[in-house]
Amino acid sequence: MTEKAAILDWLEAQEGAMIALLEALVNTDSGSYDKAGVDAVGDKIEAWFAAEGIATDKSRDTTYGDVLRATVPGGEGNRTILLMGHRDTVFPKGEPTRRPFRIEDGRAYGPGVADMKAGLVMNAFVLAAFKRFGGQPAPLVGLFTSDEEIGSPFSRAHIEAEAKRARAVFNSEPGRVSGNVVSGRKGGIFMKLTCRGKAAHSGANFGDGISAIGALAHKIVKLHALTDFDRGITVNVGLISGGQSVNTTAPEARAEIDLRFVTMPDRAEMLEKIKTIVAAEDVRGATAELTIAGEFLPLVPTPDSSDLLALYKASGAAIGLTIGDEFTGGCADSGFAANVGAPTICAVGPVGGKAHSPEEFLVVSSIVPRAKALALSILALGEAR
Repeated sequence: MTEKAAILDWLEAQEGAMIALLEALVNTDSGSYDKAGVDAVGDKIEAWFAAEGIATDKSRDTTYGDVLRATVPGGEGNRTILLMGHRDTVFPKGEPTRRPFRIEDGRAYGPGVADMKAGLVMNAFVLAAFKRFGGQPAPLVGLFTSDEEIGSPFSRAHIEAEAKRARAVFNSEPGRVSGNVVSGRKGGIFMKLTCRGKAAHSGANFGDGISAIGALAHKIVKLHALTDFDRGITVNVGLISGGQSVNTTAPEARAEIDLRFVTMPDRAEMLEKIKTIVAAEDVRGATAELTIAGEFLPLVPTPDSSDLLALYKASGAAIGLTIGDEFTGGCADSGFAANVGAPTICAVGPVGGKAHSPEEFLVVSSIVPRAKALALSILALGEAR
């Protein structure tokens, strides 16, 4: 039996084991700011790898979850092949208790089931298949990160370092409901804007006050006017707060801004425009300050990533999958990998939908075929040399 046949046959028989590991991960709290929970998911994955004889190491942090790295040697001297995924979810503490893993009518449900614990499971089993049977044309690295949902403040440096060594990067975010993968993503910046004024009694001494809320209101209108749908650029003020009391001119007001853009030149242009708006004195005496709270870089197709996409599509076709590709406004860690020059495709994970909501689901029957498509793509990278 060839290595390819052995890998595919073994993966074909692993659906039950994949679901068992997925259930364990979904039923473990792992909100981005829950370091203990995110690390608990990592511990479960690490223990699974230990049972498979796969070496792992950790990069530790005191604030965010540790980054777990798994390696399967092979094709020494060649640049690595990187499989990526994040362990954190957007859900609050206790969500798995309220909505534990379940399967109904061929769909699995639970917090993070598609985004992206199923992708973690798929990556783990693909690594195990190559550890068991060989055939990998290059060393395989699995990176299981901890803070993607908040812009990867700790993991970004590790992603970029691994991607610089990689000849190909597969990010196992959930496949689209259509079965497509993602070939392009927007970048995004999350910003915090603080306006400061002066408190005064709004009846007796109104003229002495400087309204930070008034200043913020002017800026919000200007910020929203920057949206350009034709260019794929959006600016959204999603949160506001401020003021002291209804009968006091507001001494402070705050807003959180979401900027989405398609290319890095767009980023530079829009950030400069936003800074100009922030600096303007819309209300005499009011001041404003802008800080960047988190950032994603765009996933922009390149000739090399297009070649990798074609290879992946052909691998899927070899097992009867018709896989297209699409662009999405959502952000992901794949942008960090792509921006250091690594050929990268995203959303190669099992198919799912309605992420970040109580209705999030995974198509159970997609787990094994997507694992096979990824394994065949890795093998095909050896044939493409």
